[in-house]
Amino acid sequence: MTTAKSAYPIPIEDLVPQARQLAADLGELPSRNRLMSELRIGAKKANTVLDLLAETTPEPNPVRLHLVSEPDSNDSAGQAAKPPAEDHAEENGPEPEPADPGPAERDEPETPATDDQAEPMAPEQVSKITNPEPPTVGKPVSRWPVLLLALPAFVAIWSGWVGLGGLTGFGIVHPLPGIWDGLELNTAITLPIGVETYAAYALRVWLSGQVPHRARRFAQVSALGSLGLGALGQVAYHLMTAAGMTAAPWWITTLVACLPVAVLGMGAALTHLLHTDHPEVTP
Repeated sequence: MTTAKSAYPIPIEDLVPQARQLAADLGELPSRNRLMSELRIGAKKANTVLDLLAETTPEPNPVRLHLVSEPDSNDSAGQAAKPPAEDHAEENGPEPEPADPGPAERDEPETPATDDQAEPMAPEQVSKITNPEPPTVGKPVSRWPVLLLALPAFVAIWSGWVGLGGLTGFGIVHPLPGIWDGLELNTAITLPIGVETYAAYALRVWLSGQVPHRARRFAQVSALGSLGLGALGQVAYHLMTAAGMTAAPWWITTLVACLPVAVLGMGAALTHLLHTDHPEVTP
């Protein structure tokens, strides 16, 4: 079969009859590589000719219409390994087709246009790992409102504990007899100072979250207990005052007399746990 040797690109209309003749000689649709070799055309033109040839030449077996690139048994090893590439200058101007494709054309990948080619898989969406932004640290909350709230509570608590101390036997003492006889001290002030101060301190240790577990647990129980005792003391004082009592019952006197000793013991125990317990801190 003669091949076109014109210096100008051969139109598709002229290539289709030659491809039909080649298919009639072979008895089947020629492969793309066979068309490229026989007609000396590029891969794109070979695919176009195969499409037109398949449309105009139906075959009994529909499977053979798939444009599968197969090495022909009559092709030589050199032709199958290095098929001529498409002439890139066909669209730009007249240029003779080279017998041997150039290096740029040999690098062109050949992708057979097959119907049963696997569909490309969608790329997996990978979540971007971004560094978390540091939390915004705002301006700390002012503490002066706490002092304003504590001032009236301090006055009421102080007067209640001092009054309860007077009803339970706390009163004026001379702490330095023979040294400073004129020095007098009302021991009733030890009740509000001891009980309420320890309650506030234990509450701070409990809520800080920066102390060992046993110390925090002890601070929680003792703080709630101190606040409860303080509330009971205020209730007892106001009830006895409203009833016109000048002396507290013996069991109230006993409990109030033990408060300074209990506060000393709880304060010492909490300090001991803070400094000698295991360093593990629990949130």
